[in-house]
Amino acid sequence: MSSNNAGITAINEEVKRASANLRPLLDEMSQVVIGQRRLLERLLIGLLSNGHLLLEGAPGLAKTLAIKSLSDALHAQFSRIQFTPDMLPADVIGTQIYNPQSGEFTTKQGPVFANLVLADEINRAPAKVQSALLEAMQERQVTLGDKTFLLEDPFLVLATQNPIEQEGTYPLPEAQLDRFLLKLKIDYPSRDVEREILDVMGRIEGIPKVKKTLELEHITECRKIVDNVYMDDKVKDYIVDLVCATRDPGAYKLGQIADFLQMGASPRATIALTLTSKAHAFIQGRGYVTPQDVKSVALEALRHRIQISYEAEAEDQTPDTVLQILLDTLPVP
Repeated sequence: MSSNNAGITAINEEVKRASANLRPLLDEMSQVVIGQRRLLERLLIGLLSNGHLLLEGAPGLAKTLAIKSLSDALHAQFSRIQFTPDMLPADVIGTQIYNPQSGEFTTKQGPVFANLVLADEINRAPAKVQSALLEAMQERQVTLGDKTFLLEDPFLVLATQNPIEQEGTYPLPEAQLDRFLLKLKIDYPSRDVEREILDVMGRIEGIPKVKKTLELEHITECRKIVDNVYMDDKVKDYIVDLVCATRDPGAYKLGQIADFLQMGASPRATIALTLTSKAHAFIQGRGYVTPQDVKSVALEALRHRIQISYEAEAEDQTPDTVLQILLDTLPVP
């Protein structure tokens, strides 16, 4: 037992040292992305967990600015893809161009070849284009003709979609949604935050620029430490119970939401909760995971992985309200 405690103490010290380097990064980005500290932390969780994020929010809420600021602070390569109904897969991954003089094909790589990729309004493109991007997300590689190209590491896709139902949209199928590590909801800022935004951004010239504060290599180093963050068996059981309760609420004495759930979360949810809970603990400067770490990321890791029933919608329930009942009711270790 003492050796186990010694191991936890060692990883705790290592986490404190490594995570301290992330605070200047968050502080630097917060000077430009006002009042969105949670979003910035979730971007880092995505980077540390090697997973992609889906953002839902109205236009103008700093989704693009946030990922651009992160790429500037890391000196990473950034690209933006504006999804439209007439897009083709080649507009995302690239294509091969035939040269009639040499009789050979040359490869033109698409915008997906970057460290940080903003897939803006991803639900405006047809399924074929969405699939081309999500294949790159899953396999971390792109095949053009007979050549396969590995994507840069780290590789993070930040996809956005508008919450307002509009014409010309193609909702992401459940199987594709499941491949996103987290789904974040971006709300309008409070009045005080909006006033601060006015002071910082309300000018034509002199808008603050993000300074480079962290090398990409440090993210790789941090990932190795995140893997070693300690998670007690009781916390692991809590994660599994949370996910299984979305599939069989009755077995966990959650009969009040049994009629609200049409489909529960997949095993990817268990993996996502584990990875993001460790990354959340890391950002907080701890080398061990608490149940509160799990609860902090649970809504974002599960909301896009469950389907609620028509009965739930008739009673004005949402995935978030159903999951909140689950989180409030399930015993915490």
